[in-house]
Amino acid sequence: MTLSADQLEIFHEAKRVVIETRSGDRSIGTIIWVVVDDGEVFVRSVRGESGKWYRRAMADPEVTLRVGEERLPFRAVAAADPDSVERVSKALRRKYQPGGSLDSMLRPETLGTTLRLEPV
Repeated sequence: MTLSADQLEIFHEAKRVVIETRSGDRSIGTIIWVVVDDGEVFVRSVRGESGKWYRRAMADPEVTLRVGEERLPFRAVAAADPDSVERVSKALRRKYQPGGSLDSMLRPETLGTTLRLEPV
């Protein structure tokens, strides 16, 4: 499946989204940042590998993103290769204001938690 231009624009414009991950039979929503680069959707854990939503997504990569009324299923795929990490870091710098929160997303310990979200 491919996202439409309108769907990509929703994620491009959204400052925060809710990622729903699974823990057993429970769905758990967590507010995170999202970026779009070259038609692909990416997320990163601000808490690095200790982020609970990140650990759940790694254990069960079927996730859902919610923005307003939009709710779309994705498969989380590790994207910690240098090219993807740099693309996402640049996209974060373009989208979010400089300062503490953005700096936290660019710390070395967070870079390895970059995920590409593939629509399903």
